[in-house]
Amino acid sequence: MRSWKRTDKPIVLAHRGGADEYPENSVQAFEGMRAQGFNYIETDAQTTSDGVLILIHDPLLDRTTNGSGEISQVSWAEVSQLRDESGHAPMTVKAALDGFPDIDFNIDAKVDGTVEPMIELLRCSDYLDQVLVASFSEKRLRRIRTAVPGVATSLGTSGVARLVLASILPSFLSDLVMKAVPGPSDGAACVQMPMNFHGVRILSKKLIDIAHGHGLAVHIWTINEVKDMIEILDMGADGIITDRPSLAKELIENRDKQAQEP
Repeated sequence: MRSWKRTDKPIVLAHRGGADEYPENSVQAFEGMRAQGFNYIETDAQTTSDGVLILIHDPLLDRTTNGSGEISQVSWAEVSQLRDESGHAPMTVKAALDGFPDIDFNIDAKVDGTVEPMIELLRCSDYLDQVLVASFSEKRLRRIRTAVPGVATSLGTSGVARLVLASILPSFLSDLVMKAVPGPSDGAACVQMPMNFHGVRILSKKLIDIAHGHGLAVHIWTINEVKDMIEILDMGADGIITDRPSLAKELIENRDKQAQEP
């Protein structure tokens, strides 16, 4: 499968399957992305009361299905009878991986309850090369890295915070801070982060350069405006996580054409 490491050409990760183009995290969205030639989908995992991993962002069923209540309190048998905006039942993680073997999935482990089912799925299958596990929780990621050697993950919030700190410190202090940031030898393949945090710009070219020096690709979320896409690409970002993947793809292709013009 494709690599989550740095590539010659920036990649586009369809956020929730391209949430501005299709109903989020739906079969329809994934089919649409595949039909348009997209290779990467960012999605989210929650866990039912009986431990089934399903692809849905919120802890509640209310916003994206015709059901209601907490997912963690409902069995998969009950969830499978619900319908999302595309008219389909929410997908299990396993069904998505089996149904779309030509797509790589960036799966955000939203809650602690996803960890053990995710470990079991990745240990007992051929999905390892098809999945990158993301989470705000470094603790969750560390548990998964330890239990599943060879798994690819992003950095948790603490790793991103250290990277941001390293980017504003003198180089001799930056090097010390980066020693505490997971790298490829630890199972971390990339850093996924926003441009801004609570209105403060945290992304910089220096940060991207430091991440690259640490062996990490850099993917920025959730980028939906052309001006922001251009800015992060000019900085050297390796991936755009976006609700508008068709727009990002067109922009990258146009930049490539312009670069090749004499």
